[in-house]
Amino acid sequence: MAYNPFENAQAQFDKAADILGLDQGVRALLREPMKEFHFTIPVKMDDGTTNVYKAYRVRHNDARGPAKGGIRFDPHETADDVRSLAMWMTWKCAVVDIPLGGGKGGVACDPQKMSQGEQERLCRGYARGLYSQIGPNVDVPAPDMMTNAQHMLWIMDEYEALMGGRYPGVITGKPVGMGGSLGRTEATGYGVVWMLKDMLDAEGIDIKNTTASIQGTGNVAEYTARMYTELGGKIVAMSCKNSRTEPPFTIRKMSGCNIDELFEIKKGWGIDADKARDLGYEIIPANGEPDSIWLSQDVDILIPAATPNQITPELFPVISKQVKVLCEGANGPTTPDCDPLIKDRGILLLPDFLCNSGGVTCSYYEQVQCNMNFFWSREEVLDKLKPAMNKAFTAAYSLAKEKNLYMRDAAYVIAINRVVNAVKQRGWV
Repeated sequence: MAYNPFENAQAQFDKAADILGLDQGVRALLREPMKEFHFTIPVKMDDGTTNVYKAYRVRHNDARGPAKGGIRFDPHETADDVRSLAMWMTWKCAVVDIPLGGGKGGVACDPQKMSQGEQERLCRGYARGLYSQIGPNVDVPAPDMMTNAQHMLWIMDEYEALMGGRYPGVITGKPVGMGGSLGRTEATGYGVVWMLKDMLDAEGIDIKNTTASIQGTGNVAEYTARMYTELGGKIVAMSCKNSRTEPPFTIRKMSGCNIDELFEIKKGWGIDADKARDLGYEIIPANGEPDSIWLSQDVDILIPAATPNQITPELFPVISKQVKVLCEGANGPTTPDCDPLIKDRGILLLPDFLCNSGGVTCSYYEQVQCNMNFFWSREEVLDKLKPAMNKAFTAAYSLAKEKNLYMRDAAYVIAINRVVNAVKQRGWV
């Protein structure tokens, strides 16, 4: 069954809107993006030909502050992908209570098949297509899937050339020393685990006695895995793939994966399967797409930290009865029709836009530092981040217990209510 991510995001909003009893005008405003930009970027390739790429930027809502959200490069990128992610960014910024709205961008391309020069020309073309619609007080992009600090620096440099000044706060996720923030690389993954530990503590579970299976080997998955094992948890399986088009596979070691050695042999998007096998890991090919191997492991915690729509009603039955917690490190990894199944099974849920909000929180810190032209140490950044994550978790968990709400619903109620208050106070509805 094909899932439309934007319809999923709208369905989740509708459910929370029903709980809050929102009127039709507010619902109509918040179900759709405020602004969308669709454009094309012609790029002169190294061989002299010209490729034309479809590009997007969606601003869902900026009632609480400038829009914030990453730019992803993905050969299969669609407008609905970007719309859903922009909406989730609105709720993510609100649930962690930072003064930003939600936005997202994307380009339908595969940077792994492009040279550095071609990628630079693409980034500069993206900036030229959008420079009048982004800015430190308007819309602040950041890296996302298959984009990195160098891409952000090229976009900033082109923006500054067009605007005739220095505006480091126009974009976050830049290299340290060029307006980037220390601690940003690990912020999302660390935040996932800090929230996970808060939930385990609240439920009387010692993280040192838990095992996990994780999907993904990107930035979020890597630093989630590192912090989880640092706190004493054991990862026994990791699902990955080496490119967007290759089938996934799962790496497994029942005695526990050594995260340092696995990421030393990273290849493309994933881990080099042959080298992992030489290190004593079991390599299990996928039995379909989405892959269910990582889901079927006898572990306490499942951590989807890759792409949307990976846990569906069709795959849900393979989840082990041992699983106690579903910790959504990725955006939209679970389809809405799985929520009743999760509740019926009694699995504790950490919803995506709450669980992975450490990334945007640290991006906000970078934006603040750039606008002040004064930068903090890594320790200062992480010392600010950890209590912010704890505060957001405690608010959602307490509301869930008080009102007997599913954790996803509780987090949505908090986030949407904050945005509703902002649009009403501004007189938009």
